[in-house]
Amino acid sequence: MNTQEFEQKVREKYAALTRALIERGLTITTMESATGGQIASLITDTEGASAILKGAFVTYSNEAKIRLGVSEEIIRTCGVYSRETAAAMAKACREAWQADIGIGVTGMTGNPDPANPDVFLPGQVFFAVSLAGGEHCFHLRTGSQPTRLAYKMTAADSICDAVTALLGITG
Repeated sequence: MNTQEFEQKVREKYAALTRALIERGLTITTMESATGGQIASLITDTEGASAILKGAFVTYSNEAKIRLGVSEEIIRTCGVYSRETAAAMAKACREAWQADIGIGVTGMTGNPDPANPDVFLPGQVFFAVSLAGGEHCFHLRTGSQPTRLAYKMTAADSICDAVTALLGITG
């Protein structure tokens, strides 16, 4: 599958997810770092998304994550690129917007991070989905990608699959 076909497939998955959330009356929010708002953007590509997307945060810096409710202690002890940070991001955004679903995404899209020079995990993404029952955490290795958008879309694809599986959404 070429890049354009893959991107179209991901967009179709998000359209199906957004329609399913609208049908179920479930709200969603995101706190994104590695994906830089790509998840929220994909959700809003579908007409009617304003009924379910309560709001979204792009928290590219550690400071932004902390200001919005991620514990500085979690970042210091577990690292900004960790399941624990992703879970805290997902929970913080869900609570901030009082949404049914929160998605937190952190990781590296291939380049060293000057703000976190002690860690270099290219293509490693940690994400979490927060639901009323707690946070579900995931670790993704994207492998080398040709562009930053390709890293984001690869992560977005896995995140959509996780959300649809957790909610029991089919087809």
